[in-house]
Amino acid sequence: MKIAIAGTGYVGLSNAVLLAQNNEVIAVDILQEKVDLINSKKSPIVDKEISDYLASKKLNLTATTDGKEAYKNADFIIISTPTNYDPEKNFFDTSSIEKVLELIQASDSQATIVIKSTVPVGYTERISKEFKLKNLLFSPEFLREGHALYDNLYPSRIVVSYPKFNSELKTKAEQFASLLKQGAIKKEIPVLISNSTEAEAIKLFANTYLALRVAYFNELDTYAESKGLNTKQIIEGIGYDPRIGNFYNNPSFGYGGYCLPKDSKQLLANFSNVPQNLIRAIVDSNKTRKEYIAGQIISKKPNTVGIYRLTMKANSDNFRQSAIQDIMKMLRGEGLNVIIYEPTLKKNEFEKFTVISDLEEFKEKSDVILANRMEECLKDIQEKIYTRDIFTRD
Repeated sequence: MKIAIAGTGYVGLSNAVLLAQNNEVIAVDILQEKVDLINSKKSPIVDKEISDYLASKKLNLTATTDGKEAYKNADFIIISTPTNYDPEKNFFDTSSIEKVLELIQASDSQATIVIKSTVPVGYTERISKEFKLKNLLFSPEFLREGHALYDNLYPSRIVVSYPKFNSELKTKAEQFASLLKQGAIKKEIPVLISNSTEAEAIKLFANTYLALRVAYFNELDTYAESKGLNTKQIIEGIGYDPRIGNFYNNPSFGYGGYCLPKDSKQLLANFSNVPQNLIRAIVDSNKTRKEYIAGQIISKKPNTVGIYRLTMKANSDNFRQSAIQDIMKMLRGEGLNVIIYEPTLKKNEFEKFTVISDLEEFKEKSDVILANRMEECLKDIQEKIYTRDIFTRD
């Protein structure tokens, strides 16, 4: 099977590596430097399993900037380009998907097209009609940053869908699901073949539930800290209830990253003219949490506030939409000097904030240091650290 994949972010590249174990895969990107890295068997993103597989596994994988040529003779084309949330339009910006669709049509490809980018509810059916496509599927991804290939090798579920007006595509959806299963290590994988609009809703509701869980434990922590209570004991106590569980419960400065902020806002937009209270509350809660954290720091009256890492998670190089960035702007708005330590940045300034590359210099210059997650290198200055990380800070 010949498969072309548009986009080499963590979704596209993890799918490329997964499928290249048993198929010929061509990864397409507009950046030559990313293409060169992949062809040199090096990962352009931080993901341990992707790096290991590229370096040591026998993969039928090449990368190119020539999308038109890659799409021409493909059996399947996966679109995994970014769809950022546009606050002005109050919707995802899906223009990157449409550009790929235009290029596919220009190549005269007869491939089955699979959208893996996150899209608004109803998008696949609408764009199928708009582009007069008879071969468009949608397959949501459920991957973690930094663990994308692992989550493809051991998937929680596989969902592949097709527009309800084109039931002939069901066979192609089942075929694509089989390709994903073939590359996985996990054997017992739930598979759902559904209508595309329902699959789009699955993706947005799943991520918004995760945002809800983050927001819930953050509000619990806000209450506990405000009242002088032990957050850890409260969370451990309620987590023993198996209906709640002891997972996804470590307080933070707010949810962020590629998915949760934009997906929860998109779902809220999809609720236009539909009664709701909870979805709005999830989005608002994240803003309230960041304001609370900023207020806690301001009350300490520091001259210089250090930000230890912009990234959201360990083993990740992503800090897009990280909660700490909004907190930094709030602190600067109050006249505080804010400096950053972020080793993935190769410059001395970020969004007009000073970046200090030397950790010891950063520690010395900071009166208070915000750390979303505690690390061993900060243990020698615990008196300066402000973190709500209750499970790894001790």
